[in-house]
Amino acid sequence: MYIANEKRYEEMKYNRCGASGLKLSEMSLGFWHNFGTNSDYKTTEDIVKCAFDNGITSFDLANNYGPIYGSAEERFGEILKNNFLPYREEMVISSKAGYDMWPGPYGEGGSKKYLISSCNQSLKRMGLEYVDIFYHHCPDPNTPLYETMEALAQLVRSGKALYVAISNYPLELAIKAKMILETEWNISPILNQVSYSILNRENDDRDNLFLGLENNGIGTIVFSPLAQGLLTDKYLSGNIPENCRARENKFLSESDINEKMVKKLNALNDIAASRGQSLTQMALTWILSKQNITSVIVGARNKEQLSKSLSALKTKRDFSAAEDKKIIEIASL
Repeated sequence: MYIANEKRYEEMKYNRCGASGLKLSEMSLGFWHNFGTNSDYKTTEDIVKCAFDNGITSFDLANNYGPIYGSAEERFGEILKNNFLPYREEMVISSKAGYDMWPGPYGEGGSKKYLISSCNQSLKRMGLEYVDIFYHHCPDPNTPLYETMEALAQLVRSGKALYVAISNYPLELAIKAKMILETEWNISPILNQVSYSILNRENDDRDNLFLGLENNGIGTIVFSPLAQGLLTDKYLSGNIPENCRARENKFLSESDINEKMVKKLNALNDIAASRGQSLTQMALTWILSKQNITSVIVGARNKEQLSKSLSALKTKRDFSAAEDKKIIEIASL
């Protein structure tokens, strides 16, 4: 029987989600790619145990995570049932709906029918009575924002979600969503989940997104902080290892590992080395050094990869103006 590490809360930092009372571990575990039918149960179980033993309490899922769709939630449900039922109240479990999930006109988007049905399915797959956070995964221009927010409010009022959040929302739309939820149902979205890394800084310049969210009482949680594995030591040699994301993932291709990218990664690695860090550690602490980031979501193929990410929390996270400038200059090449 699994018994959690008694010292799991001693080193992890916990940040408040916007203006809510909920706190997230500053590092969250994401289940995007490596927890579906293609994963080994024991390996994934070890990853979740490692996360919890090191103070990670935030677990990020979605209806279509896998592969195949739904299988990440099913696998997580197995792991919960076999290990974590005594610790359920110490965990923040999130799910989402918005992208395609099943065939036909009701299997994606922001309609009330899709979001309510999807949440019900997610709860069943994970064996839960409620999720702590339920997200609308992406804006849907074909559904009135009011209807989407009404669906989120209904999930809270029915007890199927404790909090609601949004994902991939630009600032103006996030503020509109918040206004609707607060005005109509006295509910606020507590987070906006966005992609962000040293190599992907769109949100730095997009309407001052992070600061704008903070000023409106909405936290920011970041996914893909390692840019699909680019910001690790995996590709520094220019070679592409077997069983890596560049060989098997539509979000990163072998053509991305070109001479220009390898040169850029090595230049960033040199800065990390000068700071006494690995490239992974620097990439994560660079994000965590920003004042308005609630949590950063990391993925892992195995316990060793997760441990490398966790090690960043024990390294320096202050960046001089010169270091920050150089990092951005290199990343922009």
